Amino acid sequence: MSRTWNTGVVALGGIALAALLTVIGHLEVNDDLNPWALTISDFAVSDRGGVIDVAMVVLALATVALLYGLHRAGPRAGTARTAELLLGAWAAGLLLAAVVPTNEPGTAMTTSAYLHRYASVVAFLALPVGGWLLARRPDLTPAARTLRTLVLLSLALAAAMVWSAYPGDRVLIGLAERLLILTEVAVLATVAVTQARGLTPARGASAGARPR
Repeated sequence: MSRTWNTGVVALGGIALAALLTVIGHLEVNDDLNPWALTISDFAVSDRGGVIDVAMVVLALATVALLYGLHRAGPRAGTARTAELLLGAWAAGLLLAAVVPTNEPGTAMTTSAYLHRYASVVAFLALPVGGWLLARRPDLTPAARTLRTLVLLSLALAAAMVWSAYPGDRVLIGLAERLLILTEVAVLATVAVTQARGLTPARGASAGARPR
Protein backbone atom coordinates (compact mmCIF):
# COMPACT_ATOMS: atom_id res chain seq x y z
CA MET A 1 0.00 0.00 0.00
CA SER A 2 1.54 3.31 -1.06
CA ARG A 3 1.92 6.28 1.22
CA THR A 4 -0.01 8.37 -1.29
CA TRP A 5 -2.96 5.99 -1.04
CA ASN A 6 -2.79 6.34 2.73
CA THR A 7 -2.92 10.13 2.59
CA GLY A 8 -6.03 9.99 0.42
CA VAL A 9 -7.83 7.77 2.93
CA VAL A 10 -6.69 9.92 5.87
CA ALA A 11 -7.83 13.09 4.10
CA LEU A 12 -11.24 11.59 3.25
CA GLY A 13 -11.67 10.55 6.87
CA GLY A 14 -10.78 14.05 8.03
CA ILE A 15 -13.17 15.67 5.56
CA ALA A 16 -16.01 13.37 6.65
CA LEU A 17 -15.32 14.05 10.34
CA ALA A 18 -15.19 17.81 9.74
CA ALA A 19 -18.55 17.65 7.93
CA LEU A 20 -20.11 15.67 10.77
CA LEU A 21 -18.81 18.07 13.41
CA THR A 22 -20.11 21.05 11.44
CA VAL A 23 -23.59 19.55 11.29
CA ILE A 24 -23.48 18.84 15.03
CA GLY A 25 -22.34 22.41 15.65
CA HIS A 26 -25.36 23.74 13.80
CA LEU A 27 -27.74 21.56 15.78
CA GLU A 28 -26.32 22.59 19.16
CA VAL A 29 -26.52 26.37 18.79
CA ASN A 30 -29.29 28.74 19.85
CA ASP A 31 -32.47 28.28 17.82
CA ASP A 32 -32.57 32.05 17.22
CA LEU A 33 -29.61 31.80 14.83
CA ASN A 34 -30.66 31.65 11.19
CA PRO A 35 -28.28 29.58 9.01
CA TRP A 36 -29.43 31.35 5.85
CA ALA A 37 -28.73 34.83 7.21
CA LEU A 38 -25.65 34.13 9.39
CA THR A 39 -22.29 32.69 8.48
CA ILE A 40 -20.70 29.58 9.96
CA SER A 41 -18.34 31.89 11.86
CA ASP A 42 -21.38 33.49 13.51
CA PHE A 43 -22.46 30.04 14.65
CA ALA A 44 -18.95 29.17 15.84
CA VAL A 45 -18.57 32.31 17.98
CA SER A 46 -21.77 31.44 19.83
CA ASP A 47 -20.08 28.21 20.95
CA ARG A 48 -16.47 29.34 21.27
CA GLY A 49 -14.07 26.41 21.28
CA GLY A 50 -16.92 24.11 20.27
CA VAL A 51 -17.27 21.51 17.56
CA ILE A 52 -17.31 23.95 14.61
CA ASP A 53 -13.90 25.28 15.61
CA VAL A 54 -12.68 21.70 15.93
CA ALA A 55 -14.14 20.94 12.50
CA MET A 56 -12.08 23.75 10.96
CA VAL A 57 -8.90 22.38 12.54
CA VAL A 58 -9.70 18.85 11.35
CA LEU A 59 -10.30 20.10 7.80
CA ALA A 60 -6.99 21.96 7.86
CA LEU A 61 -5.20 18.79 8.98
CA ALA A 62 -6.93 16.80 6.21
CA THR A 63 -5.53 19.34 3.75
CA VAL A 64 -2.05 18.80 5.20
CA ALA A 65 -2.46 15.07 4.54
CA LEU A 66 -3.35 15.83 0.92
CA LEU A 67 -0.34 18.09 0.60
CA TYR A 68 1.92 15.32 1.82
CA GLY A 69 0.47 12.96 -0.77
CA LEU A 70 0.83 15.54 -3.55
CA HIS A 71 4.42 16.20 -2.53
CA ARG A 72 5.27 12.52 -2.85
CA ALA A 73 3.30 11.97 -6.04
CA GLY A 74 4.83 14.49 -8.39
CA PRO A 75 7.47 17.13 -9.03
CA ARG A 76 7.43 20.31 -6.94
CA ALA A 77 8.19 22.84 -9.62
CA GLY A 78 6.24 25.58 -11.41
CA THR A 79 2.48 25.32 -11.05
CA ALA A 80 2.74 22.21 -8.86
CA ARG A 81 4.64 24.12 -6.19
CA THR A 82 2.30 27.11 -6.49
CA ALA A 83 -0.73 24.86 -6.05
CA GLU A 84 0.76 23.33 -2.92
CA LEU A 85 1.51 26.79 -1.52
CA LEU A 86 -2.09 27.86 -2.15
CA LEU A 87 -3.44 24.76 -0.43
CA GLY A 88 -1.10 25.57 2.44
CA ALA A 89 -2.58 29.08 2.55
CA TRP A 90 -6.08 27.56 2.70
CA ALA A 91 -5.07 25.34 5.63
CA ALA A 92 -3.35 28.23 7.44
CA GLY A 93 -6.38 30.45 6.91
CA LEU A 94 -8.66 27.79 8.38
CA LEU A 95 -6.45 27.36 11.43
CA LEU A 96 -6.23 31.10 12.03
CA ALA A 97 -9.99 31.53 11.62
CA ALA A 98 -10.54 28.70 14.13
CA VAL A 99 -8.22 30.24 16.71
CA VAL A 100 -9.22 33.89 16.26
CA PRO A 101 -12.99 34.41 16.68
CA THR A 102 -15.18 36.84 14.81
CA ASN A 103 -17.53 39.21 16.64
CA GLU A 104 -20.93 38.28 17.98
CA PRO A 105 -23.72 38.89 15.42
CA GLY A 106 -24.98 42.48 15.61
CA THR A 107 -21.93 43.83 17.47
CA ALA A 108 -19.14 46.11 16.27
CA MET A 109 -16.19 44.57 14.44
CA THR A 110 -13.08 44.12 16.59
CA THR A 111 -9.44 43.66 15.57
CA SER A 112 -9.74 39.90 16.02
CA ALA A 113 -12.93 39.89 13.96
CA TYR A 114 -11.14 41.63 11.06
CA LEU A 115 -8.26 39.17 11.34
CA HIS A 116 -10.75 36.30 11.28
CA ARG A 117 -12.49 37.79 8.23
CA TYR A 118 -9.33 38.26 6.18
CA ALA A 119 -7.98 34.84 7.13
CA SER A 120 -11.25 33.40 5.81
CA VAL A 121 -11.02 35.48 2.62
CA VAL A 122 -7.48 34.22 1.97
CA ALA A 123 -8.63 30.63 2.50
CA PHE A 124 -11.70 30.99 0.26
CA LEU A 125 -9.66 32.48 -2.59
CA ALA A 126 -6.55 30.31 -2.27
CA LEU A 127 -8.32 26.97 -2.56
CA PRO A 128 -10.08 27.46 -5.94
CA VAL A 129 -6.95 28.90 -7.54
CA GLY A 130 -4.94 26.02 -6.13
CA GLY A 131 -7.57 23.58 -7.37
CA TRP A 132 -7.36 24.99 -10.89
CA LEU A 133 -3.59 24.53 -10.88
CA LEU A 134 -3.92 21.01 -9.49
CA ALA A 135 -6.08 20.11 -12.49
CA ARG A 136 -2.98 20.61 -14.65
CA ARG A 137 -1.02 17.89 -12.87
CA PRO A 138 -0.59 14.71 -14.95
CA ASP A 139 -1.18 12.56 -11.87
CA LEU A 140 -4.60 14.20 -11.38
CA THR A 141 -5.68 14.01 -15.02
CA PRO A 142 -8.59 11.62 -14.24
CA ALA A 143 -10.10 14.30 -11.97
CA ALA A 144 -9.14 17.38 -14.01
CA ARG A 145 -12.59 18.09 -15.47
CA THR A 146 -14.30 17.66 -12.10
CA LEU A 147 -11.77 19.94 -10.42
CA ARG A 148 -12.21 22.70 -13.00
CA THR A 149 -16.01 22.49 -12.79
CA LEU A 150 -15.93 22.75 -9.00
CA VAL A 151 -13.48 25.66 -9.14
CA LEU A 152 -15.69 27.64 -11.54
CA LEU A 153 -18.73 26.97 -9.37
CA SER A 154 -16.87 28.05 -6.23
CA LEU A 155 -15.79 31.31 -7.87
CA ALA A 156 -19.40 32.03 -8.86
CA LEU A 157 -20.53 31.37 -5.29
CA ALA A 158 -17.72 33.54 -3.93
CA ALA A 159 -18.95 36.37 -6.15
CA ALA A 160 -22.50 35.82 -4.83
CA MET A 161 -21.21 36.00 -1.27
CA VAL A 162 -19.31 39.23 -1.95
CA TRP A 163 -22.44 40.75 -3.49
CA SER A 164 -24.47 39.72 -0.46
CA ALA A 165 -21.89 41.09 1.99
CA TYR A 166 -21.86 44.56 0.43
CA PRO A 167 -24.59 45.81 -1.96
CA GLY A 168 -26.91 42.91 -1.12
CA ASP A 169 -27.29 43.89 2.57
CA ARG A 170 -26.22 40.33 3.61
CA VAL A 171 -29.29 38.72 2.09
CA LEU A 172 -28.86 34.91 2.18
CA ILE A 173 -25.17 35.33 2.98
CA GLY A 174 -25.26 32.23 5.16
CA LEU A 175 -26.64 30.12 2.32
CA ALA A 176 -24.06 31.49 -0.14
CA GLU A 177 -21.21 30.79 2.27
CA ARG A 178 -22.32 27.24 3.02
CA LEU A 179 -22.66 26.41 -0.66
CA LEU A 180 -19.22 27.95 -1.25
CA ILE A 181 -17.64 25.88 1.51
CA LEU A 182 -19.39 22.74 0.28
CA THR A 183 -18.02 23.29 -3.22
CA GLU A 184 -14.49 24.04 -2.04
CA VAL A 185 -14.43 21.02 0.25
CA ALA A 186 -15.57 18.99 -2.77
CA VAL A 187 -12.35 20.09 -4.49
CA LEU A 188 -10.36 18.60 -1.62
CA ALA A 189 -12.49 15.45 -1.61
CA THR A 190 -11.94 14.99 -5.36
CA VAL A 191 -8.17 15.05 -4.90
CA ALA A 192 -8.45 12.74 -1.89
CA VAL A 193 -10.58 10.21 -3.80
CA THR A 194 -8.07 10.23 -6.66
CA GLN A 195 -5.28 9.49 -4.20
CA ALA A 196 -7.28 6.83 -2.37
CA ARG A 197 -8.08 5.01 -5.62
CA GLY A 198 -4.40 4.73 -6.36
CA LEU A 199 -4.63 6.88 -9.48
CA THR A 200 -1.85 8.99 -8.07
CA PRO A 201 1.24 6.75 -7.90
CA ALA A 202 3.77 7.36 -5.16
CA ARG A 203 6.94 9.11 -6.26
CA GLY A 204 9.53 6.62 -7.27
CA ALA A 205 7.09 3.73 -7.57
CA SER A 206 7.53 3.40 -11.30
CA ALA A 207 11.27 3.75 -10.97
CA GLY A 208 11.33 0.85 -8.54
CA ALA A 209 9.39 -1.47 -10.84
CA ARG A 210 11.27 -4.10 -12.82
CA PRO A 211 10.14 -5.21 -16.28
CA ARG A 212 9.51 -8.90 -16.70
